[in-house]
Amino acid sequence: MSQTLVQHATVKSRINAILRATSGNFLEQFDFFLFGFYASAIGNAFFPSDNETASLLNTFGVFWLGALMRPVGAIVLGAYIDRIGRRQGLIITLSIMAVGTVIIAFCPSYATIGIAAPIIVLAGRLLQGFSAGVEVGGVSVYLAEIASPGNRGFYTSFQSSSQQVAIFVAATVGYLLNESMPLEAVASWGWRIPFFLGCLIIPLIFFLRRTLEETPEFLAMKKHPTAREVFASALVHWRTVALGMMMAILTTTTFYFVTVYTPTFGKTVLKLSTQDALLVTLLVAVTNFIWNPIGGAVSDRIGRKPVLLAIAGLALMTAYPALSWLVSTPSFGKLLAVAMMFSFYFGTYSGTMLGALVEIVPAHVRTTCFSLAFAFAAALFGTFTPLVATWLIERTNDKASPGFWLMFAAALGIIAALTIYRGPPKPSRAVKPSLRKSPESTLDVQAASRYT
Repeated sequence: MSQTLVQHATVKSRINAILRATSGNFLEQFDFFLFGFYASAIGNAFFPSDNETASLLNTFGVFWLGALMRPVGAIVLGAYIDRIGRRQGLIITLSIMAVGTVIIAFCPSYATIGIAAPIIVLAGRLLQGFSAGVEVGGVSVYLAEIASPGNRGFYTSFQSSSQQVAIFVAATVGYLLNESMPLEAVASWGWRIPFFLGCLIIPLIFFLRRTLEETPEFLAMKKHPTAREVFASALVHWRTVALGMMMAILTTTTFYFVTVYTPTFGKTVLKLSTQDALLVTLLVAVTNFIWNPIGGAVSDRIGRKPVLLAIAGLALMTAYPALSWLVSTPSFGKLLAVAMMFSFYFGTYSGTMLGALVEIVPAHVRTTCFSLAFAFAAALFGTFTPLVATWLIERTNDKASPGFWLMFAAALGIIAALTIYRGPPKPSRAVKPSLRKSPESTLDVQAASRYT
């Protein structure tokens, strides 16, 4: 009986730790989704133009520029977390994210303060991008280090699942807003309401994060690297970071396409109603939440490699044909079907990829290397998706052309998986031998090799 109680208490403790660790993901993704969904309204408020496409490109451009701060945040904040600890680092990232959110929510429009408006919004996005650069990595590493044996993929998958809760809540709020207010009012000022709600939950998330305990694995480390040692080790393992980025690209591109861009795609390209686009996104958030832990759990059982290759292969073969079928005669049912397909790809792949990425980076600089790989994937590819999709459609006059972007991401994922699981990437020859021989700077490939 006592053993059963202890096991029950342990499970409860781990669930509470997962909820507290992933709470910051909610704020990040809540705001990111709103920025994408209300891109048209934000464009009119801060980047007014007579051309709707130009206004959208400006808005998505700022969205992408903020994401370019992710690698900076990954290296700076990642080094801080690897040196100070997982718990304290996650509190710092939340603080920076909160400031960026408040700035965007309360910034006056272009009509009120002129050119200062887009500059202020850009500053808020840069702060959000800086924080987001390590948020995913910090949370994923924390979950991996508290995972029970043989369940690392399942535990780390909740990093991504927590973001889907934010998408669901944001889509629900947006749906209710559009049902209860005239469209003109939503476009004029009503779009700010969800952002204000995001600001209101910041104190609760701070409370949850402050109750986190440090991970046993970090506490067990005999030596925590200095910032200089972290930077040097990240340079040593640049090939691992590059391969990790390639592996993560399919996750980031499909996610931003099916959540952030799909509402705009549905409204401006397919000419469906706002309610239809919101409802599809809401349902996608639910299925994303389900597929992530399933993908992680399956990869714990059969290995990371077969899941990664299977999903990337399917995406490569079906992305463009599926979008061509959708745009031929657009409808709510078709949009939902295609979104469900991409949701399956994203969730299953992401739930597997997060565990794989944690396993291939060095343990003593795990947060920095993980965050760098994911930050480059998100900055250069994922958050670039709404912008490149809009540009591709404008340049090619082919509404299905974003499918080529997703196919490119899938191809990179296949190459990365085949390379990673063929053998460990070697450090750069330019690195000093003393760094290469350090016992703490060796790749954590032993864990990864179990999944080949």
